[in-house]
Amino acid sequence: MSFAAWLADVKQEARQQGLSEETLSSLDGLSIDTEVLRRATRQPEYIRPPWAYLDTMLSPIRKRRGKTMLSKHKPLFDKIEARYGVDRHILAAIWGIETNFGDQQGNMLVLRSLASLGHQGGRRTKFGRQQLLAALTIIENGDIAAARMFGSWAGAMGQTQFIPTTYQAYAVDFDGDGKRDIWHNAGDALGSAAHYLQISGWRGDVPWGYEVTLPPDFDFKQADMNISKTLKKWRKAGVRAVSGALPNSKARAALFLPAGYRGPAFLVTDNFRALLRYNTAHAYALAVGLLSDFYRGGGGIKASWPLDARPLHPSELKTLQQHLTKAGYDTGGIDGILGHTTRAAIRRFQIDKGFVPDGYASTGLLTQFTLDNAKPPQ
Repeated sequence: MSFAAWLADVKQEARQQGLSEETLSSLDGLSIDTEVLRRATRQPEYIRPPWAYLDTMLSPIRKRRGKTMLSKHKPLFDKIEARYGVDRHILAAIWGIETNFGDQQGNMLVLRSLASLGHQGGRRTKFGRQQLLAALTIIENGDIAAARMFGSWAGAMGQTQFIPTTYQAYAVDFDGDGKRDIWHNAGDALGSAAHYLQISGWRGDVPWGYEVTLPPDFDFKQADMNISKTLKKWRKAGVRAVSGALPNSKARAALFLPAGYRGPAFLVTDNFRALLRYNTAHAYALAVGLLSDFYRGGGGIKASWPLDARPLHPSELKTLQQHLTKAGYDTGGIDGILGHTTRAAIRRFQIDKGFVPDGYASTGLLTQFTLDNAKPPQ
């Protein structure tokens, strides 16, 4: 279907939803944005090694300015914390990482970005169409004009970067002026982020996670985000916090190894999962957590990164999935996405080969399939 025909089909669906012709005219003259399609395949939180991504997200400028903003807006953060129970340091970290505290909200026309994804976005076509219709509804409601609706390549908008459906469901008029303005009103933007995290299961009585050390005999099959245990059980298994003591409590956590068994280890709570609803990339949630720790007075990661063991790019991961599938390990499809099924396939392969079963998709792992006699990666 041509882009023009596709847009006409979107307009018809929007009419059936009751949107006006004036709103639908916002789609007239749109064209495919090839830059959007390019960026859709190169999200930094997915293709950069976690240590490189974190270096960018936790820049000295972002650290300094975040502390300044927490002080400057203390009364606002006090009110938001009291209403939603979401930690101010987490909100400041999201604000800083998403838009540099509102200064960089994106310069792409949201309707064009979403139309491009909806027509040619590959696995994002359903997302693009859904979000485009939601964006039209926001325009219909008078929240913002189409010509002023700018955002990211993925259609995320405002100071805390809500996609249109998230805006519709969770944005709030925090200051009570009758408008939900996440673009120009820091209170609405931060209040909306807090509301979204609260609805996503945020708990005010636990942190996002703990950097930990593991015992020498640790069973790395337990390093799985789908395996959740109480902190009490992790302590019993010999897991210890790097700083302070790991609480002997019934709060639940999973073990997260962002760079495999050779890198830092974290026990992450349900609050980490709430951050994943904001952005599904584990590196993003880790960046928010670590930046919030800095704002709270923390000192950063203590363990070293395995700089010689970078994760696979999506194209490389597809190759690994092909090799695993051919060898009899079900990855759930060849899609370049490191989901639970692919991680499970990697672990089964690692176990069968006598490797440490951490589920980490590194270049070293891919190399094993090019060797006649596979040896554990060093």
